[in-house]
Formats: sequence, structure tokens, C-alpha cells
Amino acid sequence: MTPNWDDMRILLAVAREESLSAAGRVLKIDPATVGRRIARLEAAVNAVLFTKSQQGYLLTESGQRLMEHGLQAEEAMRAAMGMVSAPTQSLRGQIRIGAPDGAANYLLPQVCARISDANPDLDIQILALPRIINLSRREADMAVTVSAPTAGKLLVQKITDYRLHLVATQDYLAGHAQIHSIADLKGHRMIGYIPDMIFDRELDYLNDMGIDRVALASNSVSVQLRQVSQGLGVCVAHDFTLPFHPDLRKILTDQISLTRGFYLVRHQGDQRNELLNRFAQTLIRGIRDEVAQLEAQGST
Repeated sequence: MTPNWDDMRILLAVAREESLSAAGRVLKIDPATVGRRIARLEAAVNAVLFTKSQQGYLLTESGQRLMEHGLQAEEAMRAAMGMVSAPTQSLRGQIRIGAPDGAANYLLPQVCARISDANPDLDIQILALPRIINLSRREADMAVTVSAPTAGKLLVQKITDYRLHLVATQDYLAGHAQIHSIADLKGHRMIGYIPDMIFDRELDYLNDMGIDRVALASNSVSVQLRQVSQGLGVCVAHDFTLPFHPDLRKILTDQISLTRGFYLVRHQGDQRNELLNRFAQTLIRGIRDEVAQLEAQGST
């Protein structure tokens, strides 16, 4: 028996979710059925495709090779479906966006809501992960990143630059030693990323300032800003987050002003997919406008 697209669809779901039950939820079929289908596929190709461990179902070498064919088939199917939609029609279907914590929490909710308002038949999923999104395994259809990848068959588009500054609450600043220079920061509790969990060099702000100790650390921007808002210390914040935290004040703006960029990264094979092309351009415009608007509010 030769594997068909439905077999490949189940293989890809289990490989991505690493669980029969999770794959079943994605596919909307019973986990036992997923298990039987995988067993049938293994019999068809005469190879073990998964090993079960404490981490879940992991692909074997044979499974990895078959998955590559499955990804190619998936890209072809998605391209065919995307080319069917007329450019004048509203977007429909499902699109998943991967993004780092800051963009996922402070930009994408309102941007995606506006896109949803204009396209009521479109389902948009935001995947917020404190790591690089694995597009090759189709964790997402596209990803917002803070640096442009240089390897892999990917489409990369610059979205916009954004700015960051040191912030603290007025109460914190009033109750602690004055901060006149970067050197003064050593006498303050710094809040930032967990050093060994920084997944992109562009996020290592404090190290670039010569600060080697992070007293309160989290891999989440939202947690860091929550701590700063409680008057617990000083951190680097995206300017576009400040309208959501009106209690925070920028400090040392004449000495520290960081600029970073957002990029939209997609599978190269999706460049013929009309649905994803139209969504990508709408998303880029939406994020660009949202950053500009929020940064303007945060500067007042």
C-alpha cells in the first residue's frame, strides 16, 4: 500500500504534537484511531516511524525521511488551495502565526482582531513561544521574528523597526538611589530575561549594557513588565508596551535608546499561496501601523 495524503496528514500531526491525543484534537478524530492509522502506515512502509518516550512520540530516522515528503505534499496542497481564492474575496480558512512574547501580547491581539473583523470566515491563531518557531515542522504558517534568518528555504520580509528604553515606576525611582548614568544601574535591582534562555542575540539587552546580573528574571516580557509595574526594579521595555503600562517612566533616554526590528518569516513554498500572500501583507501593514501608533502614545 502506498501512503496517501490522509496518511501523511496524520503523520505530520503526530510529529508536531508529539502525542496521539493532541494530534487527535487537531485532526478531530479519536486518539485510538490516530494510533491505528500510524500503525497501518508503519506496516505500509515497513518501518518504525515513531518511538515513544517520556517526552512523547518522537520521529525515528525513517519517520524524519517520510515527514519530508509529507511536508512537500502539504505545501503543494496549501498552494493549490491558496490559488483557488480570488483576490477580491475575503480571506477564509485558518492561519497560525508564531511570535515572541512581546509581539504576541502587545501587538498581535489588536492587529489580528482588525483582520478578523474584515474577514469573518478567517480563523487566526497566535502561537506565543519564548523560542524560535520551527516553521519546517509547520508549528506555524508564518512567524514574526526579531532577527532575519539566513539559513533555510524561507521568505523574509522586514516589517518595521521598534524602540526600547529602560523603565521603572515613579515610586521606585523616588524610593531608591538616583540614576544618572549606566554605572548607577549596578546599585539597582535589574529585571530581564533568563540569561541562558535568551533565544536570539538581539534580546540580550542588559549584557550589551555591561550588566552581568539579573536579580529577577523571566523568559516572558509580560512577567518582566508586571514586576517592574509593581515597583520591584528596572527593566528594558519596548516603547509599544508603554501605553499598556502608564505607571512606567523612561529613564536615561539620553544614554540608552535601543532599536530592533521585526521580520515576517514564511515557507518559501508558500509564495504561490494567494491566501497567505494576502494575509502576510495585511499583517505587515497592521503591525507597522500599530507599532507607530503605540510608540507615539508612549512618548507623550
